[in-house]
Amino acid sequence: LLYQVATAALAAPEVAWPIRHVVRRQKNATVLMLTVEGVDTACKVVKTQECEIGYDFLVVATGATHSYFGHDWAKLAPGLKSISDAALIRRRLLLAFERAEVSGDPIERERLLTIVIVGGGPTGVELAGAIAELARRTLPPEFRRADPRKTHIILLEAGPRILASFPERLSDYARNSLERNGVDVRTDIPVDQVFEDRIIAGEMEIPAGVILWAAGVRASPAANWLGVEGDQSGRIAVDGDLTVPGFPDVYVIGDLARLIGPDGTQVPALAASAKQMGKYAGRAIRLRLKGSSPQKPFRYRDYGSLATIGRNSAIVKLGRLELTGFPGWLFWSVVHIYFLVNLRSRIFVAMSWIATYLTSNRGARIITR
Repeated sequence: LLYQVATAALAAPEVAWPIRHVVRRQKNATVLMLTVEGVDTACKVVKTQECEIGYDFLVVATGATHSYFGHDWAKLAPGLKSISDAALIRRRLLLAFERAEVSGDPIERERLLTIVIVGGGPTGVELAGAIAELARRTLPPEFRRADPRKTHIILLEAGPRILASFPERLSDYARNSLERNGVDVRTDIPVDQVFEDRIIAGEMEIPAGVILWAAGVRASPAANWLGVEGDQSGRIAVDGDLTVPGFPDVYVIGDLARLIGPDGTQVPALAASAKQMGKYAGRAIRLRLKGSSPQKPFRYRDYGSLATIGRNSAIVKLGRLELTGFPGWLFWSVVHIYFLVNLRSRIFVAMSWIATYLTSNRGARIITR
């Protein structure tokens, strides 16, 4: 739900809790906020800036960050991977509307009200839909000089269609739904250059007030820590038990792991696979401590894919079952509330969504530095 924090639908504390609080009742769990600099696998030590921490078993779950494919565009086009990313995006979006309200130049105002999102995956699609709702439903009554309804939201995708991981029928539905909400969807258009006030894609130069990045990810530098080779995205190849070849006491899970399943396909870098890997690694370590027989190799279970497009609109793929429109949106909402970290978050998010649905008001529109 980070995209909802980025578009002022939810506040950060409603969707994220400190890890220290989550494991507070687990007396054998110690939380240390440190920066890892390396791992000595021979001595079984994790090296940080402040100290060294020995281990019997090591689980590396440092995830992924944005990939700009070798370009220095991070400050120009922020991505969405953390709460701090969401806060930065929200600040840029809201400031663009404020600056448009102040500007007396129609051309500059038009630029400020042009928002470009690079990448047509779930993050890009959800951002585009949420920004469209913010601009067309929430903000218009509050502005006098600039008209947020004239915001030009452009979604750029280098491939032939958005949401390429979904069946084509659902992808087409998502595109049509976005376009009905005023989003300008452009496919087969790779990005060539990103500047502070414009973006060059294909043969087009697009002046923009905000540029957001949802086009690629790369793994954390854990491969360098472990002294092993990562693939082109930095992911580490692991065996069927999720350990690194040659290091039986080191488990790598989540977006950082590259695993070919029994069916010959690569396990996708999704939250669902990361959770399954985490549970598997935990059970594997427990069995080894007990001296029990090891588990069968990890097998990813695909329980389905979901993406929301906007108000009353989402797509759901659960095996042979496909949902779109309001049924899909309702299913998406229930699933995301269920998987929140605790009851308090579920209640707060549900109440916020109900209030937003009934009033179109987004209460987390505070511009912070």
